Amino acid sequence: MLVSVIIPTYNRKELVRRAIQSVLNQTFKKYALIVVDDGSTDQTDKILKEFKGAKIHFYRQDRKGVSAARNRGIRESRGELIAFLDSDDVWHPKKLEVQVDFFRKNPTAMIAQTEEEWIRDGRPANPMKKHKKYSGDIFRASLPLCIVSPSAVMMRRELFDKVGYFDDRLSACEDYDMWLRVAARYPIYLIEGRLTIKYGGHADQLSRTVPSLDKYRIQSMLKLLDSKILTPEQRKWTIEELKYKAKIYGEGCIKHGREEEGKKILESVLSL
Repeated sequence: MLVSVIIPTYNRKELVRRAIQSVLNQTFKKYALIVVDDGSTDQTDKILKEFKGAKIHFYRQDRKGVSAARNRGIRESRGELIAFLDSDDVWHPKKLEVQVDFFRKNPTAMIAQTEEEWIRDGRPANPMKKHKKYSGDIFRASLPLCIVSPSAVMMRRELFDKVGYFDDRLSACEDYDMWLRVAARYPIYLIEGRLTIKYGGHADQLSRTVPSLDKYRIQSMLKLLDSKILTPEQRKWTIEELKYKAKIYGEGCIKHGREEEGKKILESVLSL
């Protein structure tokens, strides 16, 4: 099995070097690494040139966002399996080996993720209970917030033909949107072992720069309801979570002077 590894990056010239090196250090060697530079202005291209001679394919595009960068990587890829790695994260050396072995032993599985080790502001951190990962049918557990990490997943290439690509119209929660579409139709398996190291605390992380991620989660759930792919039970769960988030977010908008936005959010769920 050939694995296409896709790293999207934007203005993280020092961090992307570390991410790339963690891929080159993998014990499983049948991979092709694709790095998509999403319009960096910090001389990321000079860092990438350090790896000249390694089996890496570099692509540069005008700034379009992480979804467009991941989608570019998917379009350029040729592997039967696809794995993403955010440019601020790294992999344990056996990450690819363990996941490929899982897919060999489970030929009907479409997607699987590993457990993670969290580092926040340079120190080990324990994920909160709400971030707990599950295995199998995780759709309902995925509604409150994203519990699938792009850096931890591997999936069969054909999955994107079935559920579509990342929605590049979303400014945030594009991963939440993707994994909900996947979880509505397929089990997402969890492989034991912290084979992904997830770093946090960066100034450019969306959780620090976007006032409320629920705005985008609401958009994703409304899209999902319109898609007609949900079972009656999944639809019921989605409406319950949507009404809960819309009430909190909508009333918060009104309280903080964004009355038009708040009313629009509240009205969007009235008829559900």
